[in-house]
Amino acid sequence: MTVLDPDLNADQSATGSKELPRQRDHALRVEPMLALEWSHAIEAAGGVGVADSPAQTRRAWIHKADEQQVLAMFRAVGPDAPAPWWLRALDRGRIASRAAAFALEDEVTRLLGSRPGWVFVPWATEGEVGYWEFVPSESGVYGPAEPTTVQFTDRHPGFVDLLPAHRGPGQRQPIEFTPAELREQIEDLENIA
Repeated sequence: MTVLDPDLNADQSATGSKELPRQRDHALRVEPMLALEWSHAIEAAGGVGVADSPAQTRRAWIHKADEQQVLAMFRAVGPDAPAPWWLRALDRGRIASRAAAFALEDEVTRLLGSRPGWVFVPWATEGEVGYWEFVPSESGVYGPAEPTTVQFTDRHPGFVDLLPAHRGPGQRQPIEFTPAELREQIEDLENIA
């Protein structure tokens, strides 16, 4: 985006006034900073703060702006840009709409938020929705552990990953779920943790 018009002084000599150097000779050019715009687009208004559900974190531009505008900006900034799971899924045509994604998050929230021991953690990676932890799984017979975690993903059509409690070296391997499967198996999962 050019902020100075290179032809602004083009007709100054015709009026007899002292000619100023043409702006094109000293053009100041400002390039769009899409990455900066994107960082503002995903930033929650007023910060994340304390939230006990994904719905309470939906305060950024990407949550409220026209869905097609959000998609266009995401596509312009590139697929590696920090973004919530639902935007990546929407971009790939894996979910029908942002509203459908919010409904899925809300369904998981109704399930886990009503059960003892589950806590929503709003501070996930940049741009991403938070995740749920099953606090009783943090400690056990063998000492502290990474707790059982439920997070949203665009990796598969169920959109829910369960990461079992983990102790020791190595990475936790996610188990793919749908919200319905999570609902059916939640008691068993809590008992294993």
